[in-house]
Amino acid sequence: MAEQKMVLVVRGELSLTPGKLAAQVAHAAVMLVSSERARKRREYRDWIDQGQRKVVLRVETFAELASLKRKAESLGIPTALVEDAGLTEIPPGTVTVLGLGPGPKELLDRVTGSLALA
Repeated sequence: MAEQKMVLVVRGELSLTPGKLAAQVAHAAVMLVSSERARKRREYRDWIDQGQRKVVLRVETFAELASLKRKAESLGIPTALVEDAGLTEIPPGTVTVLGLGPGPKELLDRVTGSLALA
């Protein structure tokens, strides 16, 4: 069984507070799990069995986030974009996080392996 993980990529330029960042990352994880659980993909089941590994990484701009999303989708990796409701720190509709996976670690590393931890 291949090692599985979920990757959550945040936008560094937004300078979110730690609590806001945690909430946005959680939104992305819930979105991915909800979608993948319904689809019953093997990678999802393996990810659950392996302890639900999650990694939070960082890019600086929305353009970088959008590029990662396109690359992931071209490889068949599930994606989820979080848009904030705008009730606290940032304007409504601001994209904060890109969630990827769960999927094979090697495949996700092809998309995000060069990024720094958040």
